[in-house]
Amino acid sequence: MPNVALRSETDWDGWRQATRALVLASVPPSEVTWSVVGPATDLPSGTGSFTVSRALVALASLAIQARDQDRFGLLYGLVWRANAGDNPLASETDPDLLLARRLAFAVRAEAHRMRTHVRFLATEDRLLGWYAPAHFVLEANAQLLARRFPKAMFSLITPDGSAHWDGAELRFGTGLRQPEDDDTLLAWWNAHGAAVLDEATIGTSVPEAEDLDEAPRPPDRPAIGPVVLALATDPGLRTAVRQAVTCQRCALHIPATQTVFGEGPAGAAAMFIGEQPGDQEDIIGRPFVGPAGQLLDRAMEEAGIDRRTIYITNAVKHFKFAPRGTRRIHQSPSPEEIQICRFWLDVERVHLRLKLLVLMGASGARAVLGRPVAVTRERGRPFRLEDGQLAFITVHPSYLLRIPDEASKAREYQAFVRDLAMVRDLMEGG
Repeated sequence: MPNVALRSETDWDGWRQATRALVLASVPPSEVTWSVVGPATDLPSGTGSFTVSRALVALASLAIQARDQDRFGLLYGLVWRANAGDNPLASETDPDLLLARRLAFAVRAEAHRMRTHVRFLATEDRLLGWYAPAHFVLEANAQLLARRFPKAMFSLITPDGSAHWDGAELRFGTGLRQPEDDDTLLAWWNAHGAAVLDEATIGTSVPEAEDLDEAPRPPDRPAIGPVVLALATDPGLRTAVRQAVTCQRCALHIPATQTVFGEGPAGAAAMFIGEQPGDQEDIIGRPFVGPAGQLLDRAMEEAGIDRRTIYITNAVKHFKFAPRGTRRIHQSPSPEEIQICRFWLDVERVHLRLKLLVLMGASGARAVLGRPVAVTRERGRPFRLEDGQLAFITVHPSYLLRIPDEASKAREYQAFVRDLAMVRDLMEGG
């Protein structure tokens, strides 16, 4: 039974070479074990050649970066089947294909989150950032940043390892568990940075999938406020998250993949409330990571809001959709479903006790106000709720995605950024 030992968690070249050798030698997936930096057997030798579709290669290049111990074997199985004539991409309901796509979605979302959330401290000779990614996206993101900003020397530290760009060469070294604060990170770098750089080596080739090649946050832009490290979450809400996993308060839990709870730090400056998770959020399990979330991240960045300092959630915690062939088409939740799910929204509000609520779209506003809301007429003006909290209504970012005319879309996007700039001022005003 062949045992393949890859050089790292993202050894793309090693996985591809082993996969090619194993397929050509007709070794079935059930007879192969995969590990990282472990004991290995010699790869078998086979004759001939084979090819797989670009779509399958692109899928594998993303999914291989997932923090899932079975991903190597899963992807090998897809390639094995494709070569044997059983193309898994031909069936949208194939379980292995669905799992690989879920991993790929999670990687793409985490890569975007890393580029959006990481902040850089300026040291004497470089920009220093720290982030704890949920998946192995450090190498691909570092490559992207180095390509996009070749003159910005940076070191990006994670618990899994570190990436260092000096303007000419990208090297990878040891990582660091989460430091207590920015001062701790800077002190660690001052004490150990020279040794880390000296020991860092040129990395092996990792996937550079097109799906990761989105506009990253420029590392040479100043940090938004002093926050570099992630802030701690509320312990009561962590308990609520576990309880919400099995929520059956309404029928929406039946077709949905999972409950998608809100997220953000215990000391959040504001709570942003949307409508419901979308297709990608339902698969990944985190709010606002799909197209609307990425647009919101970009608008927040322009408005000067650090997303890691706010709590973001939805009025409804399950994805409501209508199946249409292989697609899941969004359906707005009913007033009754919004009212039923208000239980969890109230849990979030009680635990966080935030002074500012940002109500995005008609459903997010209705969940708090308990009435129909004409967003375009009521947006942009802060007002007090009965409990003393300050509320602010604006559009949902998905509204911007649905505008077909590019000129109108650009105009509405700038209006949305202006709304968020007002929210920033309210946040800073306490």
